[in-house]
Amino acid sequence: MAKAVQFDQYGDIDVLEVRDVPRPVPAKGEVLVEVKAAGINPGEALIRHGVLHDRWPATFPSGQGSDLAGVVVEVGDPGGRTGVADFAVGDEVLGFSLARSSHAEFVAVPADQLTIKPAGVSWEVAGSLYVAGCTAYAAVRSVGLKAGDTVAIAGAAGGVGSIAVQLAARQGATVLGIAGPGNDAWLREHAAVPVNYGDGLAGRLKAAAPGGAADAFLDFFGGGYVALAVDELGVAPERVDTIIDFAAIEQYGVLGVGSAEASTAAVLAELADLVAAGELEVPIAKVYPLDQVRAAYRDLEERHTRGKLVLRP
Repeated sequence: MAKAVQFDQYGDIDVLEVRDVPRPVPAKGEVLVEVKAAGINPGEALIRHGVLHDRWPATFPSGQGSDLAGVVVEVGDPGGRTGVADFAVGDEVLGFSLARSSHAEFVAVPADQLTIKPAGVSWEVAGSLYVAGCTAYAAVRSVGLKAGDTVAIAGAAGGVGSIAVQLAARQGATVLGIAGPGNDAWLREHAAVPVNYGDGLAGRLKAAAPGGAADAFLDFFGGGYVALAVDELGVAPERVDTIIDFAAIEQYGVLGVGSAEASTAAVLAELADLVAAGELEVPIAKVYPLDQVRAAYRDLEERHTRGKLVLRP
């Protein structure tokens, strides 16, 4: 038996339970990983609340979690035609589950959803890189940033935003990071211009932008930022991406590019190598033991943390 997070119905954090479940058995082409760290993400909370039922319905009892890092303890049919050739027992890996199953002590995942963890990357960072990292990677790529562009990023200090800020700056863009004043210093340290949210935001963004205009906008927060980008800043819809405001995608014709567009082991390996080289920071806000999953999500859903919250089984 092994412990795993499950819930039997949509609801608040009180529906989350840590249960004893059968230890997974890897099928052909799969690897069984003993999880050392697994990040948590806002999308998982929205799924649990039932907000995304029409897009991503849950089947009960539902597991939870996509991010993972850990140690390979078993490979499925290693000698077979569809067996695993790239990983061996004892390998340290990071990757992702598409079956909502990584918030657990053990998880079986297809081998092509894993990559070797660089030695210089901590378990906490490796285990929280997939959703935030691949989402940021895809979003930055989607708006076609080039040197000299100006991009505004809403939710710039969050798990996704903090990575997107750095990736956008690597493209040579001027980055306007929208966040609370407590994040000003961190944003400046990561080559972004901090712009505090609140009344009069459009005016502050124009004042901070070279030439008084933004070329692109990334929305990782929701709550009207797409409308601000298009209606008040005049950003072309094809250069606005939101990962959360689905109604605005329909209304304004903006992009809705997220992690699905960059969910490959190759992208994850590229990001992990940047972390190992000291060229990308993944801020870790707090680490919780698996049995405190409710407290972790309570913290997450207050939406004021800088960086990632992580579970450690």
